[in-house]
Amino acid sequence: MSGDEERLARVALTWLTEPGTRAVYRLVRRLGPVAALDLLLDGGAPDEKLRAAVAARSAGGDARAVAAEAVERTERLGARIVVPDDDEWPARIEQLSDLRLPEAYRRVDVETDPPLCFWVRGCWPLAEAFDRSVAVVGARAATAYGTHVATELGYGLADRDWTVVSGGAFGIDAAAHRGALNAGGMTVAVLACGVDRPYPMGNAALFDRIADTGLLVSEWLPGAEPLRPRFLIRNRVIAAATRGTVLVEAAARSGAAQTTHRAIALGKPGMVVPGPVTSAMSVGAHELLREYPKARVVTGVAHVLEEVGPIGELAPVARGPQRPADLLDDEARSVVEAFPRRGTVAVDVLAARAGVDVRTTLRKLSMLEELALVVRREDGYRLAPPPAGRATGGRAPDRDASGAARRATD
Repeated sequence: MSGDEERLARVALTWLTEPGTRAVYRLVRRLGPVAALDLLLDGGAPDEKLRAAVAARSAGGDARAVAAEAVERTERLGARIVVPDDDEWPARIEQLSDLRLPEAYRRVDVETDPPLCFWVRGCWPLAEAFDRSVAVVGARAATAYGTHVATELGYGLADRDWTVVSGGAFGIDAAAHRGALNAGGMTVAVLACGVDRPYPMGNAALFDRIADTGLLVSEWLPGAEPLRPRFLIRNRVIAAATRGTVLVEAAARSGAAQTTHRAIALGKPGMVVPGPVTSAMSVGAHELLREYPKARVVTGVAHVLEEVGPIGELAPVARGPQRPADLLDDEARSVVEAFPRRGTVAVDVLAARAGVDVRTTLRKLSMLEELALVVRREDGYRLAPPPAGRATGGRAPDRDASGAARRATD
């Protein structure tokens, strides 16, 4: 049996039944694509619902003829069909055969098995593009905040040689793709329609840029329409093909949040960028954090890479700028705190106010001089004036009108 015959059978099966159909995937794995196609066309589907679906679709055309036409159309587009026997098939996608979602009852949540084939536009090998990849997904009606964050993530990941994967939609998806493109990096758009049918049309120029330097990928034949359920079916591929999924913004009911659910169910990092608690576009993201203890908060590229990168690639701890006062021990800090805000103070008076003996006070004053925190005068010491534009490094409290110090409570 030729490879072309098997490829044609996979295309025909994809047309007969929507991608992800568990019974079809199992038939192909057990019988092979050609025998599975013959069985379905002969009315031998294992359940009534599948038999009815095959009969309904067959009434609209001959599956083999449709597949042959799709192959020819794919060649005219300069695209290609990728099947599991090809070297560029992404092995990670086969994890979908083990995906089981809790309390699933809708078809898009039950029929989540791997694709039978992919249509691909672009020169990069599919497996190579997906190997070091992160999904960045989110709301179509993104806020300026979400768009900014997604662009920064897309740029930063691509700049570090990671592939940015998303769905090509308006809002967060488009921002992530553009960020990666602006960094001169790789990005992949996984579509819910044919690779020759840009949707939304407003992103047609973006899809052309992606096809030139990255990849457009779909499970549907050229010309296939972007029907609503197909977006939800498509999301399982984004979750499975990548090493982790970042959710930037999501409303209360969100397909992007569904992608993150699937990533977590597959044992992959599910990451969430927090938003303002007053924003309707972050409600779904925050609920996901509440619902899934394994979901991680990320605020930038370093956090994302800590989750998906090699072991030991840790994000730096966020810290404020280091100040000279950060180097002080407890006794030196007590001496600094004992200084009056203005004027000079004698060493013995300072020692009494600080509760530190005179000898130790003199040692600490010498160190404070080297740090440029105090200045020596003939009659004692005083605090050094802070550099222009910077608050006093070692002396935080202000004084009220009576001269009493207002101590910080933190």
